[in-house]
Amino acid sequence: MITMPVSDASPNDADPAVLLKSVRPNIVQSIRAYRVAQLQDAAETTGQHFLYANLAEANTKQEVLETIARSFLFPKHFGKNLDALHDCLTDVVHSGGPQPGFVVVLEQLPATQRFDKEARETLLDVFRDAADFWAERGIAFRVFYSFL
Repeated sequence: MITMPVSDASPNDADPAVLLKSVRPNIVQSIRAYRVAQLQDAAETTGQHFLYANLAEANTKQEVLETIARSFLFPKHFGKNLDALHDCLTDVVHSGGPQPGFVVVLEQLPATQRFDKEARETLLDVFRDAADFWAERGIAFRVFYSFL
């Protein structure tokens, strides 16, 4: 009888490029078992943009949008509303030329009275719309999020 060693490695410990192949190319999903560093490595290995925002200090929609704008290096004229967020995630970037793909992490979305479940879902809908926009152009746009 031949025995094989049992590995403690998860699929997420594999080659970073393999990690992204296990996730649909245009999706907004909970970060679950993925770690931020792994997602960043996967984006860098595959030449995709890595956009990261830690929202732990944000309590309101305005603070969430300001943190995303600052973290994603949006232009100074960013309007700090959901329409402007959508424009920056789609039209502004698209007009910059061919894109290699995106890995977006929204870590610790707030769960406060001033940024409730409805506000979180509305924000995530903007990212879902952006994923659809990029899917129509054959560009991967994966968004991972966690809650505070």
